[in-house]
Amino acid sequence: MIFFFFLFFCFLFLLLFLLAHTVLILGIGNNLLTDEGIGIHAITALIPDLGQAEHIRLLDGGTLSFTLAAEIESVNHLIVIDAAQLNSPPGTVKIFNNDAMDHFLGHSKRSVHEVGLLDLMDIARLTDHLPEQRTLIAVQPEILTWGEQLTPAAASALPTIISAVKKQQI
Repeated sequence: MIFFFFLFFCFLFLLLFLLAHTVLILGIGNNLLTDEGIGIHAITALIPDLGQAEHIRLLDGGTLSFTLAAEIESVNHLIVIDAAQLNSPPGTVKIFNNDAMDHFLGHSKRSVHEVGLLDLMDIARLTDHLPEQRTLIAVQPEILTWGEQLTPAAASALPTIISAVKKQQI
């Protein structure tokens, strides 16, 4: 009987360990607005390489909603991929980690989504569940008009995005 309790607690510990060390890769955007959908396209491109990893969750976050707060609060490593106004040439990729991500999100209205990423980070911060590691992989869009395909500039950023995700110690 003691052996079964031991196995149960080992299993429980392993489960909690895996849940606590989960990486959420969150692609956000509207794939009906050309380059605004870069985060969604990136998630699709990451599936072949990372889709089977048990400790990684790839999530199409769409145009964000408060329902994503629970997803963000449940991980210790968050990687977000999104189009952002970087004041750079189209297709430019910039990476913001931890405090730099918080600073970038907090210093101007950069989201075209109904609920901003900053709002979701604030919810996690207020509930004391802010992921320890946070990364924003931001891409300068060329256009944000109706269309399901990325512009060539944004599409050319996909290999850089994939490489940046893989370098995030996941």
